[in-house]
Amino acid sequence: MDLFESAGTDEVGIPTDSHAPLAVRMRPRTLDELQGQAHLLTPGSPLRRLVEPAEATLHSQPGTRASATSRHPGAALSSVILWGPPGTGKTTLAYLVARGSGRRFVELSAVTAGVKDVRAVVTDARRRLAAGEETVLFIDEVHRFSRSQQDALLPSVENRWVTLIAATTENPSFSVVSPLLSRSLLLTLHPLGADDIGCLVDRAVNDERGLAGAVRVTEEAREQIVRMAGSDARKALTVLEAAAGTVLARETGEEPLIKVADIEQAADVAAVRYDRAGDQHYDVRGRSPLSRSPTSSRPPMWRPCVTTGPETSTTTSSAPSSSPCVVPIPTPPCTTWHA
Repeated sequence: MDLFESAGTDEVGIPTDSHAPLAVRMRPRTLDELQGQAHLLTPGSPLRRLVEPAEATLHSQPGTRASATSRHPGAALSSVILWGPPGTGKTTLAYLVARGSGRRFVELSAVTAGVKDVRAVVTDARRRLAAGEETVLFIDEVHRFSRSQQDALLPSVENRWVTLIAATTENPSFSVVSPLLSRSLLLTLHPLGADDIGCLVDRAVNDERGLAGAVRVTEEAREQIVRMAGSDARKALTVLEAAAGTVLARETGEEPLIKVADIEQAADVAAVRYDRAGDQHYDVRGRSPLSRSPTSSRPPMWRPCVTTGPETSTTTSSAPSSSPCVVPIPTPPCTTWHA
């Protein structure tokens, strides 16, 4: 489905529905509003060339569409795979492409789309390309595509029938097939810093698309939101929206003010990003000396994440313990290799 054909959006696909979640309403409309990821948006970088108007590449008159036949061969765009944690701007960058480029933009979700949908988009893209109109295909959660579904993208990416933007939170080395990786540029999004999250919270409080100044936030509450969100901008705005709803529902007659207690009432536990079967399991445990040496006296760095993760109910120990922490699982002794 075309992004532009979605209900509740403007002509470039940015949601305009006031009932949409705060995180959706506050999506950046320009690169100036984007927080973080400056390393991917340097002048001339593949991502910036996708986001910037196609007319700028052609030095043509404003209001004209990019022509695939008139563009210099060296200016051809590469397909990209955006890899990063949730809430760091992968989908936002795709929306900025929809707003800024003169190319046709099509969005698919790997959760609901299949090979039939991919082939339909590619067929239409080839027809439009013959008329000089390029297509940018955005696939969210591409790691959810099966191998055969990802393979269906190969001819269109290799022949540039479409310019692919694929987003994933999983390590592409394991979740994306090698032929697709070799035909695309892998761009890694960095976790957002505390200053970035704080700026997004401030903007959401005051912006007309957000809370429009209906509430104020104490400095302590702001710091609490930033701490709970970690690097996830979506999480920060979700917590802010929940806390604002709590405060506005009181109707005490006083100026609505979000305090730490309101944040704790809305969401009192900062969720730890952890998955038992995926990379996070090994990223967390692999950094700990206990994963290599069961007798090490250094602090178990992985223990807090595993304690709050799903393995707490399945990992047991016969040794009595009054602590809720998970007992480290000893690793097998190393085997000496003799040539």
